[in-house]
Amino acid sequence: MIHVESLTRYYRDVCAVDGISFDVPRGQVMGLLGPNGAGKTTTLRMLTGFLAPSAGTVMVKDYTIDRDSLQIRRMMGYLPEAAPLYPEMLAYDYLTYVARMRGIAADDRDERLRELAGLCGLAGVMHQPIGELSKGYKQRVGLAHAMMGDPEILVLDEPTSGLDPNQIVEIREIIREIGRRKTVIFSTHILSEAEATCDRIIIIHRGRIVADDSTEALKRDVGGKRVLHILLAGAREEEVRGVLQSVEGVDGVESHSENGERVRLALTLSGREDVRPRIYEAIRQHEWVLLEFHQQRRTLEDVFRELTQEN
Repeated sequence: MIHVESLTRYYRDVCAVDGISFDVPRGQVMGLLGPNGAGKTTTLRMLTGFLAPSAGTVMVKDYTIDRDSLQIRRMMGYLPEAAPLYPEMLAYDYLTYVARMRGIAADDRDERLRELAGLCGLAGVMHQPIGELSKGYKQRVGLAHAMMGDPEILVLDEPTSGLDPNQIVEIREIIREIGRRKTVIFSTHILSEAEATCDRIIIIHRGRIVADDSTEALKRDVGGKRVLHILLAGAREEEVRGVLQSVEGVDGVESHSENGERVRLALTLSGREDVRPRIYEAIRQHEWVLLEFHQQRRTLEDVFRELTQEN
C-alpha cells in the first residue's frame, strides 16, 4: 500500500534522513523506533506530505507524493507529537469543527462523533474545554481528529509522549483496536509500547534503517550473542569447562562451583544455529546430572541498544 524508496532529507548540510526504503502493506501496524534525533519525525512528515523530500519518493497506492500530495493526504490521518488543538473550545465543538473541515455532511456528523467518542474513550469529556483535559485526554481528542475522515492510513508521531503508565496503556489499546481495520504507522522510543502493539518494527539511527522485522525476529536474529545457563551436579568444574568450550558454536564459558557439589555455567553462543542439542549431548555423554538448562531471552531493549549505541 505504501512504497518508500531512497527517501532523503537535508536541513542545509545536515542529513536527517539518509536514503531509506521500505514498504508497508495494507492492515499492518508498523512502529518506527529510534533515539531522539534519529529522523523519525522527519520521515513521518515526508510520508504525510508536510515536508518535501530532498530526494527519493513516497507512493501510496498509485499516487506519488510529489504529484498527488492532496490525494495522499485525503487517505491519511496524521497526529503530530504536539496535537494541534484549540484549548478554549469544548471537545465536542472542536471535533464538530474538524468534521465540517473534513466535509462530513451535517446529517452524518453526530453519528461520526459518537463513533469516535466511543472508540477513543471521550464520551465523558465531550462537553469539557480541551484546555482543562489531562494530557491523555488531549491525545485522545487529537486521535479522534486524525480519525475523523475515516482514513485508510493513520500516522502517529510519539502518540504516548509525556503520558503516565496508565494513559500509555489506554492509548495503546486504542491503537490496537484501530490497527484491526487500518494501516497504522507510529513513531516511538518507548520499546515496551512497540513490542506490545506492532506487527513490525523499523529501527532508524542517524537517518538510516538499521533493522526491519517483526519483534520476535529482531530479538532472535539481530546482532549480539546469546547466553545459555546450565547447572550441573556430579561434575568437576575444570573438566566441564574444557568439554563445553570445545563444542562448536560456544564462544566462551564462565563457571563457578557451588559448595563443591554443583557447577553453574554461563555459555556465550554465537551465530544463529541452535547449538543446544550439541551441548546437551556432550553433557549426556559424561553422565553429569543436568539440573538447569535455559537460554536467556534477549529483549527488544537489548537489540535497540546494540543497533543505536554510539560505540
